[in-house]
Amino acid sequence: MSKKILYLVHHSHTDIGYTDRQEKISRYHVHYIRSALRFLEKIENGEAPQWEGYKYTCENYWQVEQFLAQAAPEEIVTFEKYVQRGFIDISLTYLNLTELVDFAILNKKFKAARDYVSRFDRTFDSAMTADINGFSWGYAEAMYQNGIRNFFSCLHTHHGMFPLFKKQTPFWWETQDGNKLLVWNGDHYQIGNDFLFIPNSDQSKQYGVAGFSEQDWEDQLKITESRVFEFFELLEEEGYEFDFCPAMISGIVTDNSPTSPRMMEGIHRWNRLHGERITVELVTLNEFFEQLRKRELSIPTYKGDWPDWWADGVGSTPSGVKLYREAQRNYRLINKLDPTGVLADQEQLQAAEDQLMMYAEHTWGFHSSVSEPWDAFVNLLDMRKSAYAINGHRLMANHLDDILEAYGEAPNQLDRESFFKVINPHDEPVHALTSVYVQHWQTVDDSYFTLLNDFVEVVDCATGAVIDSQVSHSSRGKKVSFYLDMAPKEERIVRLRRKVVQKIDTKYYNHAHIGAERIEDIAPYDGFSHDVSVYGIKTDHLKVTIEPGKGITSIVDRTTDAQLLHPNAIHAPFSGVYEVTPNDPSPYMVRSRMGRNRKAPATLREQAELTNVRQLEDGPLFAKVLLSYTLAGTKMYDVILTVYKRTPQIDATVRLQKSMEWAPENLYVSLPFTYGSPAETDCYFEKSGSVFKPGVDQLPGTNTSFYLLDSGFCLKNKNHHLFVSMKDTPLVTFGPLESSLVELCNKKSARKNKEVLYSWAMNNFWETNFKVDLSGFYELDYAVYLIQQENVEAAGVVSRARHLVEGLVAAAYNPTAAEKESFR
Repeated sequence: MSKKILYLVHHSHTDIGYTDRQEKISRYHVHYIRSALRFLEKIENGEAPQWEGYKYTCENYWQVEQFLAQAAPEEIVTFEKYVQRGFIDISLTYLNLTELVDFAILNKKFKAARDYVSRFDRTFDSAMTADINGFSWGYAEAMYQNGIRNFFSCLHTHHGMFPLFKKQTPFWWETQDGNKLLVWNGDHYQIGNDFLFIPNSDQSKQYGVAGFSEQDWEDQLKITESRVFEFFELLEEEGYEFDFCPAMISGIVTDNSPTSPRMMEGIHRWNRLHGERITVELVTLNEFFEQLRKRELSIPTYKGDWPDWWADGVGSTPSGVKLYREAQRNYRLINKLDPTGVLADQEQLQAAEDQLMMYAEHTWGFHSSVSEPWDAFVNLLDMRKSAYAINGHRLMANHLDDILEAYGEAPNQLDRESFFKVINPHDEPVHALTSVYVQHWQTVDDSYFTLLNDFVEVVDCATGAVIDSQVSHSSRGKKVSFYLDMAPKEERIVRLRRKVVQKIDTKYYNHAHIGAERIEDIAPYDGFSHDVSVYGIKTDHLKVTIEPGKGITSIVDRTTDAQLLHPNAIHAPFSGVYEVTPNDPSPYMVRSRMGRNRKAPATLREQAELTNVRQLEDGPLFAKVLLSYTLAGTKMYDVILTVYKRTPQIDATVRLQKSMEWAPENLYVSLPFTYGSPAETDCYFEKSGSVFKPGVDQLPGTNTSFYLLDSGFCLKNKNHHLFVSMKDTPLVTFGPLESSLVELCNKKSARKNKEVLYSWAMNNFWETNFKVDLSGFYELDYAVYLIQQENVEAAGVVSRARHLVEGLVAAAYNPTAAEKESFR
């Protein structure tokens, strides 16, 4: 064996809520940095020569941010002194995040780290992350745009896997914009601890009452010799081509580990004995990449997304994720309505951003969530995790309210004239449905809203034109919906007014399609078309067929006769599929044995059975039907289907009551869409700042089992596009759903791009820290948009669809006297 170098990078893995209360974790990491300062001062003063060479890398900027917020001025001076000298390093990532994170907030956090390190006269261009096994393609570009050129991935193959089919290897990761990051595809974030360089760090041993003795040190060193030499021998056997290898190390084997300078004692011992064969060096993150870039190495380049195996945690907390996603949409509206940040308090917005960032952090519960779901600490940390989504939603909603008030939103008041301001916040023209609400105590032209139909009409105040509208019942009162064509950033005032009704209510009909009980159940005949019924809905754009006992069996684009349902679909659109795996031998072990598969051969699978269909509405703008299902694992599973008559759009709201189950379970919502032939249709995912083709635009060896999306996915067949929005449930998986060997992305994975998709709405899979109890009432919103646009890339279609998902903004408004004078 030729001479080798083992580079160790000392850090503390940040898991916010896995080992203790979230706010306690913050205190710990502040203390760890203070400890590092004390150790360095002792070394500098000559009090601890045995620790010479000690260095500490802050795993993320969040740790530094917590320290700067709580440290005394003299502590900050000392900290920055050692940062400048290179004894303390800073990784420019913010936290170890799921792909739930909002891309705009992520960029802000990267920029905050970049702005802070710019004060130092040394290079900071490296970042690391630990535990999570994947990062969106957009994440790579965000790093590059914020000055990060090197990225160290500390993977964790517990229910995950590294890319490229091998670890401990570098590669260039090319972004969608053609920029390149140097990535070290590393090993577990505490593999360095396996070498036992730190005294008394073998947690499998007990020592005498005298404690860890010199003999114990000698015995431990023998284990170190065995493991280090075997490590490099294995690398050589596997064809490892470099004379060096990096490994991450913590003060002790635990997440949120205290820092320890005592690893230097073991490193010095090793180098005195074996330094001629294998030298061990403690380096910082930036130092490692400096050494790596000095070497003339042949490093391959790869392009594509790197889907995260940690992403499925969001499926265990559907209520919190629903709040997060709504806050995310409000955040985007805020940035569009107030791009310069002058209409509301920016400190409030930053507080909201911080709360959402903390919710997107990868820790999804205490470490015994599954084995001890009754434990007070388990439930405490679950509620604290939820509080990030709740507080982020509250602050974001309040900030949006402040902006709308600046736009003139009126508060509740008696006898208010029913004026509303509608705003297009987008930078493109939008034709979309918007809605305003009239509460039970509010009046329109002094009259209470006792009737549903033929009571009010919507008037465009600028032109005096009556806008077609439709009134529905809702939990917020009467919902008045209407379409508007609006230019970019346009504002328009509309008014509700009493409608003059001249229609005579009669019970006499001379047509065959209406019976005495006023039930319309006659099939179409010459001179009569029956476009809305429990058997289907037909508009100028779409034809939806519903079959008893089956559900939706066909959706046709009437402008092209293209079928929108995948020919291989097994389950009807928006119907549910439930899976449960028996607890054999225990809730913990059954999950642990699944490995990277989120199900097992023993998994039981049930599909929803349609039991009834009822027509709810049939108005000028849209029709609604209710599809009622029975589904194992639930006590209620209803789908409210809304088909729009003026636009090619379908909304589906899944309302369900989930039952409690301790065993591992999954709940899917079927989304089996295509546009015409699947062979001619490409699937694109929108995900954390990027749009890519799953199974195609991915790094080799990455996860193809599931993905965490942003607004939804696009199916593109030439100039025809179908976009499916998933407002509340970001996880998707390709069918079939049966358990099988886990396929990593390879040359054959392109076929997955053509397969049937499912929304993975819920799961309680992970055996340590996912929330096990999914029971409760839920409302999950989906939408399907047909978008015909020539010569446009999928990213452009996604951008347009986002505008439709975010919609127009409508607010109660009291016009000024001058404005009233201008009304027609």
